[in-house]
Amino acid sequence: MAQKPKLAKGTRDFSPLEVAKRNYIIENIRRQFQRFGFQPIATPSFERSETLLGKYGEEGDRLIFKILNSGDFLSGVEASALQDKDSFKVASKISKKALRYDLTVPFARYVVQHQNELSFPFKRYQIQPVWRADRPQKGRFREFFQCDADVVGSKSLWQEVEFVKLYDSVFTALQLEGVTIKLNNRKILSGFAQVIGESDKLIPFTVALDKLDKIGEEGVKKEMLEKGIGEQALEMIQPIFNMKGSFSDQLSQLKTILDGSEVGKEGIAELQFIQHAIAELPLQTARLDLDVTLARGLDYYTGTIIEVAAPEHVHMGSIGGGGRYDDLTGIFGLKDLGGMGISFGLDRIFMVLEELKLFPETILENAKILFVNFGDEEALYALKAIFQLRKRGINAELFPDAVKMGKQMNYADKRGIPFVVLAGTKEMQANVFTLKNMVTGAQDSVDLEHLADIVS
Repeated sequence: MAQKPKLAKGTRDFSPLEVAKRNYIIENIRRQFQRFGFQPIATPSFERSETLLGKYGEEGDRLIFKILNSGDFLSGVEASALQDKDSFKVASKISKKALRYDLTVPFARYVVQHQNELSFPFKRYQIQPVWRADRPQKGRFREFFQCDADVVGSKSLWQEVEFVKLYDSVFTALQLEGVTIKLNNRKILSGFAQVIGESDKLIPFTVALDKLDKIGEEGVKKEMLEKGIGEQALEMIQPIFNMKGSFSDQLSQLKTILDGSEVGKEGIAELQFIQHAIAELPLQTARLDLDVTLARGLDYYTGTIIEVAAPEHVHMGSIGGGGRYDDLTGIFGLKDLGGMGISFGLDRIFMVLEELKLFPETILENAKILFVNFGDEEALYALKAIFQLRKRGINAELFPDAVKMGKQMNYADKRGIPFVVLAGTKEMQANVFTLKNMVTGAQDSVDLEHLADIVS
């Protein structure tokens, strides 16, 4: 019995049109990456497990896809671990490799391994797939592409300014107006934890706060209580849930709330620097906002945190994000190398552009001309012309089989090919081609030179 074909959950096939649309987004992002001075690199789809584990926090570690060792992968597992159903011990023995969770940690590994070949600050971009064992839902998949830009070797806040401008440039190029670039700072989150007397619970505090848009204020507070953050502490941070107003208004409120925290004051000063610079270097189509509840849940952020929201009338989660990680390479032994990076959510950007009908109508580069196949002799005559057209940069193809004319014309119509060439015995003798315009229905007898001029 034939097996019914199925996709793995959280993965997708892409049609020619979908691939063309994805490539349109990628090429626009790549063009801006290069314009801002970033260089391309590529890293393997899987890494050693120890490279990835422990870099994304407890929740992130659970979402890493592990790869079974080759051969008898149970040979190194102690019987007691199997009997006790100790999944941690078993996993560490049967899997030494894992699919990459993001592009940032592999990039840090790359920098440390190749440090003697690089010029710092090193600006790289990377557009490759990543994998997460997440629960699939709208805009969230288990296999998806990340489009990342990072710079390491500089702690200058001008990098943050450049990344804000980079986001604005990409979305302007995609004609996606009205996105909101949200900023926060890890030091402000540390300041919150400090003023409420819960500095030792910074990670659970930020992980819970990062879920505000998913589980709401009460859900966040409930999770914080479960993580050991007291009722009195929650009362002290209540103002952050109600903070509103302009960027400047919120900064003024933060100065009051974080008056007793030096690290919090550092975070405020860094946000003020970025705000002032962007005021002098206005954004084209995006707007800048401050969101003090923005945490992005990753343990390696140390300063600025960025998240990009789609236009308000589009129901979609973040379409980009990133932040500063001033010692990410330290986990691989290279200390004190400042870093900052952002990522574009290709799949969500795709869905937003689709919803707003922002893709160009001519995005799929079909063949511009199809030669009808009347038989082997005619096909050879057609292919000689086709190769000349291709040399001129014109997409052309021959229908492979000498079937009924109606079937070949129907193929051209379904593919959206605008021109069809009929070249039989009469045309071959005169060294010409009958060119049919599939839109108007008009037919003309032309030589190859004129044919090329018409369809180009």
